[in-house]
Amino acid sequence: MIGRITGTLIELSPPTVCVQTGGLGYEIDVPMSTLYKLPPVGQNVTLHTHLAIREDAHVLYGFATPAERSAFRALIKVSGIGARTALAMLSGLSVEDLADAVERQDSGRLVKVPGIGKKTAERLLLELRDKLGAASGPTRPGGAPADTSGSDVLNALQALGYSAAEARRAMTALPEGLNVSEGIRQALKILARG
Repeated sequence: MIGRITGTLIELSPPTVCVQTGGLGYEIDVPMSTLYKLPPVGQNVTLHTHLAIREDAHVLYGFATPAERSAFRALIKVSGIGARTALAMLSGLSVEDLADAVERQDSGRLVKVPGIGKKTAERLLLELRDKLGAASGPTRPGGAPADTSGSDVLNALQALGYSAAEARRAMTALPEGLNVSEGIRQALKILARG
């Protein structure tokens, strides 16, 4: 799996960019949100990638942030949502807006994205309900973003089988400034208490 590419941005042909690294030029499809954050051609760039292997092609998708990549991965797991539709969703909505729409079950925001109808929007809201927490990133009470060790704790809890909602609930009860191992230990205690 190719998880990240760092190299020189040598070509922009939306929605595809070409990044040269190690003598190879990788064509990578990106959402518009990532495209707007890219440096000028000729500059170094780092993209978090997702490699899709299909019968007829190997396709790389690139994202400016791990949260965008996580949201993309959650979207393509939804029945009937392909990579092109997921890129369109992330081009039309930020990860935070998408997570907010899912949390509020607001299909009106999703149907504004080209290619998303009412039924598809409702299916997305249903299937993403507990899956988009890791994509949008952990938050502290009051909406302030947590530090990166917080996201490591959140990912660890989900890897242990807890839902995104359960992991976020435990995260909000943790004191600030914990290292990852202590955060996991205390979060597990909170989750065990129910």
